[in-house]
Amino acid sequence: MTAPRASESATLVEGRLVRVGRAADIPLLEGRSVQVGERRIAVFHLPEGFYACDNACPHAGGPLADGLVGDGCVTCPLHNWRIDLRSGRVTAGGEGSVRTYRVRDQDGELLLEL
Repeated sequence: MTAPRASESATLVEGRLVRVGRAADIPLLEGRSVQVGERRIAVFHLPEGFYACDNACPHAGGPLADGLVGDGCVTCPLHNWRIDLRSGRVTAGGEGSVRTYRVRDQDGELLLEL
């Protein structure tokens, strides 16, 4: 299974767990956007694991999955707002936050907890 593209949806596994792709499909220090119901969610691969948050920057709705990833943060590609992927808080550029989600790597499959 490859990471869902913009036109694809994630697959409900059980309860509040949703399969959003394979770990191998998200290179280290990159992100991918997945559609989960009505939500567009960005999933990121950091050295210590996988993190996810709403894909829209709180400033102007920029696609966070397309941002630069480093030091546990993503930088929005539109206006350089920096967001901590662990907490969802904006750490540079302005104020605000995005919703974060837990991600499990289960035998190479990424499961998002809603």
